[in-house]
Amino acid sequence: MPAIAPSTFHLPPGPWATVLDGLCAHFPAIGRERWLDRMARGRVLDSAGLPVVAQTRYRAGLCVRYWREVTDEPRIPFDEAIVHLDRHLLVADKPPFLPVTPAGRFVEETLLTRLIRRTGHADLVPLHRIDRLTSGLVLFSVDPGSRAAYQALFRERRIAKHYEALAPPLPDQSFPLLRRSRIEPGEPFFRMREADGEPNSETRIDVIGRGQHDWHYALYPVTGRKHQLRVQMAGLGAPIRHDPLYPELAAEAPDDPDRPLQLLARTLAFNDPLSGEQRHFESTRVLEIPRQARSTLS
Repeated sequence: MPAIAPSTFHLPPGPWATVLDGLCAHFPAIGRERWLDRMARGRVLDSAGLPVVAQTRYRAGLCVRYWREVTDEPRIPFDEAIVHLDRHLLVADKPPFLPVTPAGRFVEETLLTRLIRRTGHADLVPLHRIDRLTSGLVLFSVDPGSRAAYQALFRERRIAKHYEALAPPLPDQSFPLLRRSRIEPGEPFFRMREADGEPNSETRIDVIGRGQHDWHYALYPVTGRKHQLRVQMAGLGAPIRHDPLYPELAAEAPDDPDRPLQLLARTLAFNDPLSGEQRHFESTRVLEIPRQARSTLS
């Protein structure tokens, strides 16, 4: 059985004679032969875990559990690392281009799926997300019994997140800089934008090293809006190196492994809600920092 949890679909009222007919009608992008193949391999079940087959009669309200599959899913040519694992938490160091959870054209090639297969912990759940193009630390819950305590760290902003980025210089700005802005959905739907109005995002920005073409920035987000760091840096006039979405949308192209987004989730720190222990985790990944822009801090 697949490592990831199945999707669920409750059959609505309708005229279909079989579940197969209803699934084909509701998911026209998935051909009848593909549904039949999934059923033959036991990848379509009812809520009791019993197989749904071609002859299963349609019944409104029936819960159908099925596993998403993607044809010709691209292989991400980078490996994740496990920084820490105990009975409650797993901390992973994510490579660029790898999604945290299944979405779109990625199902098997995701951090969650890889970690479940690698550790055998079927109850793994990410406690937060970082962008597919961003590298660095992601915290996972291992034990459902303690999950709520760790989720509260993010909800109540009791976890310190530190990112690093390479982006063009901002010589006219004074650092550290506090960027507060309103971030809203943009166009196309997967992009965000800064807009007029009450700020709903906040990031503290500092400079670690100064180079001729790029500066090495430290970013400390207070809030966690989608694409927050990428949007705010672009808004300042310093888009993060190799960003295909900001400030302008690049032409659609395959991922270029030689040009990863230069944004890294470097550290996570918090007081453990169970033990009270101060926890600190750090990524071992590095950005493409030119020699002249290496840290000036001792």
